[in-house]
Amino acid sequence: MNSDIYLDNNATTPVDPEVMEAMLPYFTEYYGNASSINHPAGKKASEAVHKARLNIAELIGASEKEITFTSGATEAINLALQGVFHRYKKVGRHIITCTTEHRAVLDVCRYLEKQGAEITYLRVNRQGEIDLGELERSIRKDTILLSFMAANNETGVLHPIAEIAGISQRHKVLFFCDATQAIGKIPFSVAQYGIDLMAFSGHKMYGPKGVGALYIRRKSNRTQLEALLHGGGQENGLRAGTLNVPGIVGMGTAAALCQRAMKEESQRLEALRNQLENKLLTLEQSYVNGSSAERLPHVSNMCFRFLKAEQIMVGLRKIAMAAGSACATGSLNPSHVLLAMGLEKEDAHASLRFSLGRFTTPEEIDTAAQLIMQKVTELRNESPVWALYKQGIIS
Repeated sequence: MNSDIYLDNNATTPVDPEVMEAMLPYFTEYYGNASSINHPAGKKASEAVHKARLNIAELIGASEKEITFTSGATEAINLALQGVFHRYKKVGRHIITCTTEHRAVLDVCRYLEKQGAEITYLRVNRQGEIDLGELERSIRKDTILLSFMAANNETGVLHPIAEIAGISQRHKVLFFCDATQAIGKIPFSVAQYGIDLMAFSGHKMYGPKGVGALYIRRKSNRTQLEALLHGGGQENGLRAGTLNVPGIVGMGTAAALCQRAMKEESQRLEALRNQLENKLLTLEQSYVNGSSAERLPHVSNMCFRFLKAEQIMVGLRKIAMAAGSACATGSLNPSHVLLAMGLEKEDAHASLRFSLGRFTTPEEIDTAAQLIMQKVTELRNESPVWALYKQGIIS
């Protein structure tokens, strides 16, 4: 792109060149509608969609018939949560989720509360972890769904998905997982975990924006949903609308690349993430949020006390990083995730997220660490609050 250092891969990843190469013919050369299979142009598009569906299913350990394409993870989340509630509300109206979920989940839950749903929001500890005992105790006779993300978008903290799935199965309750940040980054099998529904997105794994998928379990007790969009009956009647063939091809290619490179890539990124953290932790009054929890290998959320994260970001515009979720950009409110983990507002405001990616280099990490350390030191030297801390007046 240019000389900038991009450490905001949780917001979006760049499209891999191999993904772009695979997509291009489907804009101009193979431009048929995938539903128009009675002529060669449409059949070519349909075959490409089928291949992508197979690649994505293989990445997550599913059958291709269990993959429903959407415009992204947000739509997939809405289809899952609203679809389950409206299909099963005669059975029960109780849903259990967590205070650190993505806004796409929390906002849908608040909408469903207006529709008559009852939502239990489980708390987390200082490391961002839920209490599995509290989860099991929260299940009622009218509970129809558990909704927990695989990996937190702000801290990288991983939920114990296998254990949550086990609880859901014991109580015969559906389990939906927002795995947007996990898919393509760590090994993840819906069959192994026993997940009923799972949402994820192309642009978080080096594919294009504007395409995502919802896994819907079909084996044994088939999960049923009410559709949100009605029209042409595409995607087994669950998601009407002409399929985004280039985007789907891109997501399918991205899935295949992730499966091929995941192990080596995650090891490399974890080493770079640790390298960055070790350097930045030499700064006084700095710490990693969720450091004791199991985390994604490429994500670090760090607090630099007695500063505001925005000050660091404004002073280092050549480094792309984030304060909170990308979906909350422009908000003056502190991160709801960090507040739920027990951070004071001041420390939540002082926290930055670094999310490394496929194209991050060791040289970029060294440069970023050096620039951040210089900027933090400079800002603190100018800060009357830091002076009060150094004098022992505040702590």
